[in-house]
Amino acid sequence: MAEIKTADNWTLSLLITAAEKFTFADGKADIDETKALIGLVHPFASKDENLAKFEQILLAVADDGIVTAEESAELAAAIALLRAKFQSSDAVYDARTLGIPKMAVLGVQHMFAMFGATILVPILTGLSPSATLLWAGLGTLLFHLLTKRMVPAFLGSSFAYLAGYFALAGMAGTAGFEDCDKTKMLQYACLGVASSSLLYFVVAGFVKACGVKTVMKFFPPVVTGPIIVGIGLVLAPVAINSCTTDWPVALVAIATVIAFSIFGRGMFRIIPILMGVIFSYVAAVILGKFGMSQAIDYSNVASAAWIGLPVKVGNTVFPLLSNPDWGRITSAILIVFPLAFATIMEHVGDVSAISSTVKRNFFENPGLHRTMLGDGLATCLASLFGAPANTTYGENTGVLSLSKVYDPRVIRIAACLAILVSFCPKFSAFIGTIPAATIGGVSFILYGMISAVGVRNLVESQVDLGKSRNMLIAALILVLTLGISFSKAGAIAFTVGSLKISLSGLAVGALMGIVLNAILPGKDFTFSETAPTIKDADRFGGKKPDGK
Repeated sequence: MAEIKTADNWTLSLLITAAEKFTFADGKADIDETKALIGLVHPFASKDENLAKFEQILLAVADDGIVTAEESAELAAAIALLRAKFQSSDAVYDARTLGIPKMAVLGVQHMFAMFGATILVPILTGLSPSATLLWAGLGTLLFHLLTKRMVPAFLGSSFAYLAGYFALAGMAGTAGFEDCDKTKMLQYACLGVASSSLLYFVVAGFVKACGVKTVMKFFPPVVTGPIIVGIGLVLAPVAINSCTTDWPVALVAIATVIAFSIFGRGMFRIIPILMGVIFSYVAAVILGKFGMSQAIDYSNVASAAWIGLPVKVGNTVFPLLSNPDWGRITSAILIVFPLAFATIMEHVGDVSAISSTVKRNFFENPGLHRTMLGDGLATCLASLFGAPANTTYGENTGVLSLSKVYDPRVIRIAACLAILVSFCPKFSAFIGTIPAATIGGVSFILYGMISAVGVRNLVESQVDLGKSRNMLIAALILVLTLGISFSKAGAIAFTVGSLKISLSGLAVGALMGIVLNAILPGKDFTFSETAPTIKDADRFGGKKPDGK
């Protein structure tokens, strides 16, 4: 297949725009319009098989001015392929064109983006940081394998299950768990998480059996857009709290990311997060030397071994299964299992955010059932080996949006680096010296980028917020998500029998949006299994070669 240049992309964007306006009335087509469209597509028909097929269909229509239902469907599919294929010239879908050194640096950037949040979960819960990094990497690779290596997602530690870990850890020594310490209770929590991941498999099977359209009727842009906005805004206080530990250091990170994103040239423009970490870390070292900031403590780095196994059998769930106490196991499962409903809703929102960011319809290919299966299986295996539950990471989606490099190979490089680092306690200890303010500074922008992707999802899907039903759905999702998350309780808790259930603001907001969209009249969204939801031609080669 011949290469289609950037200059050609400008003409092709005109072709796509013209094709989208090319409509048929009562099975009849305007022959003059059809011939004009053939004139646009003909110069490129020899360069791309999709364009050649497109031309053949148009020639058949031009013969008699009649378009059959089959031809109409084929034209719609061809247009969708064109819109998805010819992207703007600043997006990179094959990182190999950048060279191996640049790919490696991009992989390091993604590792740094996920590192802070990924190791924060084991720090908060008491789980093993090394096992966390190992299974973040292995889980990501497994996810890519199951999704046909198409989805540029990194799987890091999930915060959604924190309530389950905290609840069970706090039950150490209480009735029914009298002889259990915190370590053993965390084993029960991990077993509960592994069991709850089975819900992913059930939902994935339902999607596969009934089709993604059946599921996506419940997740139109008016629902997923505000959910994505909510994900970013709920995370925002985490970034702010980290920044408050040392605002000068955090501001260096923020300013560096902005500077390299806007004014960077060449390779530096696509690694703003990594540059933000480096510049901010150097600033922290310098300020610490002059007593203007807290000095970085390297004692843990000096005492850490160079090589060590990331997983210890005593921290896995397998000792529990050697002599199982089914009463305790059942209690742990019942406490953790409801959280899976929230994480599945978050998964749909994350996949929607990634799809919107990289301009690919991952609900259709490789399919929501595959992404859900990959996420669920990664969570199951990680939990069995004493690591936190995995989830697709918004931080890395933010990096994708900033760098414009959408090749999943870069994510897999980050996964391999995470696995490698997990076997080196000394390197993990060194990464642990990165100031919280540095992580907060880069997260400050990344979390905002997540919310911005949600807004873009609404705009590009042309959601009509002039309609009362759409406005109400979006408003209630945002109010419930933010209001509950930032309330004193932080969640809605209730009891069903002896089971105490706690739902996060995001879970409640998402559930409310799904229910309202299902019951309110006036639905105006039809999910297409072939066409991405993005509609402006500029994002599909619409910029002229001179960038104007």
